[in-house]
Amino acid sequence: MKFIRKASLLVGAMALATVVLASPARAAHFTDAPPGQIVIDIATVNGSGCPQDTTAVAVNEGNTSFTVTYSDYLVQAGGNSDPTDFRKNCQLNLIVHVPSGFTYAIAKTDYRGFGHLEPGASGMQKASYYFSGMSQTTSSTHRLAAPLSDNWQFTDEVEVDQVVYKPCGEERNFNINTELRVAAGTDRTLKSFLAMDSTDGDIETVFHFAWKQCDQ
Repeated sequence: MKFIRKASLLVGAMALATVVLASPARAAHFTDAPPGQIVIDIATVNGSGCPQDTTAVAVNEGNTSFTVTYSDYLVQAGGNSDPTDFRKNCQLNLIVHVPSGFTYAIAKTDYRGFGHLEPGASGMQKASYYFSGMSQTTSSTHRLAAPLSDNWQFTDEVEVDQVVYKPCGEERNFNINTELRVAAGTDRTLKSFLAMDSTDGDIETVFHFAWKQCDQ
């Protein structure tokens, strides 16, 4: 699956935002969203990065996207870290109820978090998503390098002709797999970490819908 990959590091109060130059074709992904109610239920959640009751999903205003918020998704290495804490993952299986006569795809995804990397340390954020029973998988990998002690953000946008829609009239759950890794720095007595978590909801993953009307 091809991507137009954008990455930006949020520095202090000034964010270096990812800028996507919208063409008429891309703009069509985000227009004419259905007005009816969208409900997303978590069917299953598994993984060391999302223990029970630490993950929430909410549909954003205007039916343009939905947000996944994690409250205990942290990897760390060095210092007094447990040897197994350098890698964590989360697998979500979602039931997405959309208005009758419409189907959806994911056109763009924003990943956000916080990191502290001591000299020589490195980190990785990886994600993939797909519809159950379909072979097409959208995936991306982003790497972070020291020195870092701030918010991070990556934005992936799927090329227009590569967007994968859920087949009309079929019940297929939406699956999201994410992974975080961190490697300790030169001085292993110093702790480095990456988080994709938040207590106030400011750090989250946003999936932007693309909508299509099904044939009646």
